[in-house]
Amino acid sequence: MSDKLRLGGMALPNGVLVHGPRSWACAIRTDEGEIKVVARPKRLIGSNVSRPWLRGPARLAEAFAVLPAVKRYLPEARLPLERKSVAASMIAGSALLGLLRRSRLNEATTELVGGALSIAPAVLSLRSGSLTAYHGAEHIAIGSYEHGEPRAKEHERCGSHLVGPLLATTAVGNLLSTRVPERFRPAARLAVSAVAIAASTELFGWMQANPDRLLARALARPGHELQHRLATSEPSADQLAVAEAALAACLELEGEIRT
Repeated sequence: MSDKLRLGGMALPNGVLVHGPRSWACAIRTDEGEIKVVARPKRLIGSNVSRPWLRGPARLAEAFAVLPAVKRYLPEARLPLERKSVAASMIAGSALLGLLRRSRLNEATTELVGGALSIAPAVLSLRSGSLTAYHGAEHIAIGSYEHGEPRAKEHERCGSHLVGPLLATTAVGNLLSTRVPERFRPAARLAVSAVAIAASTELFGWMQANPDRLLARALARPGHELQHRLATSEPSADQLAVAEAALAACLELEGEIRT
């Protein structure tokens, strides 16, 4: 796979977004049944940041910075977080976390459950028939390109693999934040969130480099189960065609950028 580009992606309720090192491409299936594709160079390149603890957040920022451009150039694209149920789950999760922290549960249990609540909106955003199918199509298209052979609907670099590291680092960080004076706790929890993201992405990189280690397998298990059981489903031929159109457009633009 040394001559293959390292790609990422995101499933949409009506299509697939593919990230290359310096460009992105989004393909959707319109209401009329046509495939519509847009590809553009990236303005923010997170891979230029190579320093540990900064490179992970920089690449996440790069991925999210693409979304406004997707909506600008392809307004028909529907983003997962646009669903009202996701916003409602964020509000409910925040309220439940407040109740938990005022309950008599021990601190470790409270923070572990709180960490799970914090990722609930992201999990809920994936629970849609078309979205899970496009998620599977994204993995099949990118994985088949990277490995040079047909691949399954699960992918080893899916962001769902951050679930295990993020739960662990957030729970530990929030537990430590309870040791600071109460008036400083909101600021401490905000700092914990930033550090947890950075630590999780570093752990994720270590997991990719050491897939046979027991700890790596344990941390990857929640993400694998999330992919397999909830977040992906087998796509139709039409949905796979959309993912392949996004992949082809991204690779074409990457080639143009490099020449």
